[in-house]
Amino acid sequence: MAASDGTLTEYRRKRDFRRTREPEGKSGGGDGREPVFVVQIHDATSMHFDFRLEVDGVLKSWSVPKGPSGDPHDKRLAMPTEDHPLEYRDFEGTIAPGEYGAGTVIIWDEGRYENRSTDQRGHEVPFAEALDAGHASFRLAGRKLHGDWALTRFRKGADGEREAWLLVRHGRTAHGTTPDPRRARSARSGRTLKKVAEEAESGKEAEPGREEETEGG
Repeated sequence: MAASDGTLTEYRRKRDFRRTREPEGKSGGGDGREPVFVVQIHDATSMHFDFRLEVDGVLKSWSVPKGPSGDPHDKRLAMPTEDHPLEYRDFEGTIAPGEYGAGTVIIWDEGRYENRSTDQRGHEVPFAEALDAGHASFRLAGRKLHGDWALTRFRKGADGEREAWLLVRHGRTAHGTTPDPRRARSARSGRTLKKVAEEAESGKEAEPGREEETEGG
C-alpha cells in the first residue's frame, strides 16, 4: 500500500530538503514481498538506535537508546518517532548542523520481517492493527538480528506524557546483538560512524555499498 502524503507530514515539516540529504519520500509502496526493517545508529544530540518497520507504505519508527538486546530478559525502551519514507532505509550519511537530527547515521542492520501477531484464538492480526492495539510480534530475518521479537506499548502518552514502548527479544538468547555504537560497522558499507563523519567533512562522502561483515548474530 502506498503511503499517503498525510502520513509523512510531520517528517517533512521537520526537514529542509535543500539542506539535508535525507529522502523526501516519493516512491510510494513496497515491492510486494515481505516487509522490510532497518536499524540505523544515529549519533545526534544523544547516541541512539533507530528501529524501523515497513507498515502500510512507510517506516514506523522508534528511537531505542540502548539498541536491541538479544537477551529476552532485557526490556529495551523504544520511543516512537514520526513515520519515515521507505527510501529512508537506504540513508547513510550526515545530517547537516542546524537541521533536525543533525549528526551521523549508519545502517547497522537490515532485512525482512514476518508478522507473527495473533489474537487469543491464534488467528493472525494485521500488523498495523496489532500496533494500534499496543502489542505486535514479528520475526526478523536480517544480517545481524534474527528470530522473534515484540513491541509492546506501556504508556499511551496521555496527560502530557510521551507514548512509550518496549522492544523485547522472544525465545532463546541471541548473543552479540547490541554493539558498542561507536565501533559498530555499517551492514551496507562496513564504515563506522567516525569514518562516515570524516568522509563528510573531507567532502568525499560515499553512497553506501554492499560490503558484508560479521558483527553480531
